[in-house]
Amino acid sequence: MTYKITGLTPAAHAPLFAMSDAELAAINARRVTAASNGFPCRVTLEDAKEGERLILFHHVSHDVATPYRSAYAVYIREAAQQAAVYVDQTPPVFEGRPIALRGFDAAGNLRNAALALPGQADMRIRELFEADEIAYIHAHNAAHGCFSAAIERT
Repeated sequence: MTYKITGLTPAAHAPLFAMSDAELAAINARRVTAASNGFPCRVTLEDAKEGERLILFHHVSHDVATPYRSAYAVYIREAAQQAAVYVDQTPPVFEGRPIALRGFDAAGNLRNAALALPGQADMRIRELFEADEIAYIHAHNAAHGCFSAAIERT
């Protein structure tokens, strides 16, 4: 069994960077500058470096017609040019933080979940995918609850 973790498509969110601060505020988004840590980019799946510019916006990560539809605030870096892809390995944003993994069936219903402490994400992803009913997994930062990345079988 193999899996793939993919970042958000940057082109879909590029117009946010052309907006004024007032326009961003009108859609409940804002421009921020990364401090030393804690600014995980959902395109590159890396933490932004200190001083990098990002947009914080409301992102619907699980757009399904079930009670498990989900949305939360996420960051994207202005410099992000291409969605990261990781096959059979976890991205840097999973390192050093607990990750909540939510396993969904093909209809978008939650079937199982796991908590991965630092260094455990790969193992927990594989464990969830052992069940045939798990079609895909969403990873979230366990402490803050924000969407981190989508994980699919390959």
